[in-house]
Amino acid sequence: MQLQTQTRPRLLSVLVMEDRIDAASAIQFKERMRDLTQTADGRVVLDLARVMFLDSSGLGAIVAVKKLLAPDRVLELSGLTPTVEKVFRLTRMDTIFTIHPSHEVAVSHAASA
Repeated sequence: MQLQTQTRPRLLSVLVMEDRIDAASAIQFKERMRDLTQTADGRVVLDLARVMFLDSSGLGAIVAVKKLLAPDRVLELSGLTPTVEKVFRLTRMDTIFTIHPSHEVAVSHAASA
Protein backbone atom coordinates (compact mmCIF):
# COMPACT_ATOMS: atom_id res chain seq x y z
CA MET A 1 0.00 0.00 0.00
CA GLN A 2 1.59 3.22 -1.14
CA LEU A 3 0.89 6.28 0.96
CA GLN A 4 2.50 9.67 0.46
CA THR A 5 2.81 11.95 3.47
CA GLN A 6 3.39 15.62 4.11
CA THR A 7 3.91 17.02 7.58
CA ARG A 8 3.00 20.53 8.65
CA PRO A 9 2.69 21.98 12.14
CA ARG A 10 -0.13 20.06 13.89
CA LEU A 11 -1.14 18.39 10.60
CA LEU A 12 -0.21 15.15 8.87
CA SER A 13 -1.48 14.79 5.30
CA VAL A 14 -1.66 11.28 3.88
CA LEU A 15 -2.41 10.72 0.20
CA VAL A 16 -3.48 7.20 -0.74
CA MET A 17 -1.60 6.41 -3.95
CA GLU A 18 -3.71 3.33 -4.77
CA ASP A 19 -7.02 3.17 -6.59
CA ARG A 20 -8.58 0.63 -4.19
CA ILE A 21 -8.84 -0.02 -0.49
CA ASP A 22 -10.45 -3.43 -0.29
CA ALA A 23 -10.15 -6.79 1.45
CA ALA A 24 -6.82 -7.45 -0.25
CA SER A 25 -5.21 -4.21 0.97
CA ALA A 26 -7.15 -3.16 4.10
CA ILE A 27 -4.83 -4.75 6.66
CA GLN A 28 -1.72 -3.33 5.01
CA PHE A 29 -3.41 0.09 4.79
CA LYS A 30 -4.29 0.03 8.50
CA GLU A 31 -0.76 -1.04 9.51
CA ARG A 32 0.89 1.66 7.36
CA MET A 33 -1.45 4.31 8.75
CA ARG A 34 -0.74 3.17 12.30
CA ASP A 35 3.00 3.51 11.67
CA LEU A 36 2.64 6.92 10.03
CA THR A 37 0.37 8.42 12.68
CA GLN A 38 2.22 7.24 15.80
CA THR A 39 4.81 10.01 15.83
CA ALA A 40 2.78 12.85 14.30
CA ASP A 41 0.61 15.13 16.38
CA GLY A 42 -2.53 17.11 15.61
CA ARG A 43 -4.92 16.41 12.79
CA VAL A 44 -4.57 13.69 10.20
CA VAL A 45 -6.06 14.39 6.77
CA LEU A 46 -6.51 11.30 4.63
CA ASP A 47 -6.75 12.26 0.97
CA LEU A 48 -8.77 9.66 -0.93
CA ALA A 49 -8.83 11.48 -4.29
CA ARG A 50 -7.16 8.56 -6.11
CA VAL A 51 -9.31 5.86 -4.51
CA MET A 52 -11.97 4.70 -6.96
CA PHE A 53 -13.19 1.69 -4.97
CA LEU A 54 -13.73 1.15 -1.26
CA ASP A 55 -15.40 -1.98 0.11
CA SER A 56 -16.53 -2.79 3.65
CA SER A 57 -13.03 -3.99 4.59
CA GLY A 58 -11.55 -0.70 3.42
CA LEU A 59 -14.19 1.27 5.30
CA GLY A 60 -13.50 -0.80 8.39
CA ALA A 61 -9.79 -0.07 8.06
CA ILE A 62 -10.43 3.69 7.91
CA VAL A 63 -12.67 3.47 10.99
CA ALA A 64 -9.95 1.43 12.75
CA VAL A 65 -7.38 4.14 11.98
CA LYS A 66 -9.71 6.72 13.51
CA LYS A 67 -9.94 4.59 16.66
CA LEU A 68 -6.15 4.12 16.79
CA LEU A 69 -5.60 7.86 17.15
CA ALA A 70 -5.40 9.41 20.59
CA PRO A 71 -8.72 10.88 21.80
CA ASP A 72 -7.52 14.44 21.19
CA ARG A 73 -6.56 13.70 17.56
CA VAL A 74 -8.87 13.91 14.58
CA LEU A 75 -8.95 11.92 11.33
CA GLU A 76 -10.44 14.00 8.52
CA LEU A 77 -11.07 12.87 4.96
CA SER A 78 -10.70 14.76 1.70
CA GLY A 79 -11.23 14.32 -2.00
CA LEU A 80 -13.75 11.49 -1.95
CA THR A 81 -14.62 10.23 -5.41
CA PRO A 82 -18.35 9.79 -6.08
CA THR A 83 -18.18 6.01 -5.56
CA VAL A 84 -16.31 6.31 -2.27
CA GLU A 85 -18.55 9.16 -1.11
CA LYS A 86 -21.57 6.95 -1.75
CA VAL A 87 -20.14 4.24 0.54
CA PHE A 88 -19.71 6.79 3.33
CA ARG A 89 -23.20 8.20 2.78
CA LEU A 90 -24.96 4.81 2.63
CA THR A 91 -23.26 3.62 5.81
CA ARG A 92 -23.84 7.00 7.50
CA MET A 93 -20.11 7.27 8.16
CA ASP A 94 -20.35 10.72 6.61
CA THR A 95 -21.86 11.77 9.96
CA ILE A 96 -18.84 10.39 11.86
CA PHE A 97 -16.02 11.88 9.79
CA THR A 98 -15.31 15.45 8.76
CA ILE A 99 -15.18 15.25 4.97
CA HIS A 100 -13.64 18.04 2.89
CA PRO A 101 -14.27 18.41 -0.85
CA SER A 102 -10.53 18.65 -1.60
CA HIS A 103 -7.20 18.31 0.12
CA GLU A 104 -6.56 22.04 -0.27
CA VAL A 105 -9.77 22.86 1.61
CA ALA A 106 -8.83 20.40 4.36
CA VAL A 107 -5.38 21.92 4.78
CA SER A 108 -6.74 25.48 4.87
CA HIS A 109 -9.38 24.38 7.39
CA ALA A 110 -6.67 22.87 9.58
CA ALA A 111 -4.59 26.05 9.31
CA SER A 112 -7.49 28.25 10.40
CA ALA A 113 -8.63 26.01 13.26
